[in-house]
Amino acid sequence: MLYSRSAWAGASSVPCGILIFLLLPVCLLALSLTDTRILCAADEPSAALSSAQVEPFEQQRREMVELQLKGRDIDDPSALRAMATVPRHRFVPERLQSQAYLDFPLPIGFGQTISQPYIVAYMTQAIHPEPHHRVLEIGTGSGYQAAVLAELVEQVFTIEIVPELAESAGRRLRGLGYDKVVTREGDGYHGWPDAAPFDAIVVTAAAEFIPPPLLQQLKDGGRMIIPVGSPFHVQHLTLVEKKEGRITTRLLLPVRFVPLRRAK
Repeated sequence: MLYSRSAWAGASSVPCGILIFLLLPVCLLALSLTDTRILCAADEPSAALSSAQVEPFEQQRREMVELQLKGRDIDDPSALRAMATVPRHRFVPERLQSQAYLDFPLPIGFGQTISQPYIVAYMTQAIHPEPHHRVLEIGTGSGYQAAVLAELVEQVFTIEIVPELAESAGRRLRGLGYDKVVTREGDGYHGWPDAAPFDAIVVTAAAEFIPPPLLQQLKDGGRMIIPVGSPFHVQHLTLVEKKEGRITTRLLLPVRFVPLRRAK
């Protein structure tokens, strides 16, 4: 659900291409709003991809990991392995599959986007996932981040407020064999009390402040990664840690996410 890593992270550390992509939020959202059913209706996982189609995607995925992730500051072997495994092209509209492994977000309809690969890897790496972990994700979107997490942890609980996206993501994840992922439609601000506590929480939409229910549902010793800030000002990807009941936060990098939507 994220838009893009920001140029504010420093020109010396951000490739020129990323700076260009930061100029695209209005265009991306306008495109997704023009066709609100862009992903839900026609882009369920399909077994009809020929071997000729699959092979280029596999090559593109390997290049994504080598050039866009390893070439920067993604160095966690498990995160890199997950990014090399999950077929991102199955989580974007069919007409955009040729762009699936480029490092920028893509529209998925209903004013939402699938995050750029670098940020997905960055957020995954930040929570230090372990095989025994139970992770909560706020903002399922297309299901891509949940799939990446499912490669690394015991179980993923993911909440999506847009009914159509919640339904299609659930079907997509099940169709691709991600049985570790439990999806639910709802207001992510309140988390998932019935399944708490969680070893880690990943929030894929920007909140103006860290929701107290999520802090309560984070296990002691756990980590949360969340973009914090107004949609109209600088947002910061923030790492939250809970130790012996004490909450600490650390700003990691400036970003641009779509806002965390609330139930009316």
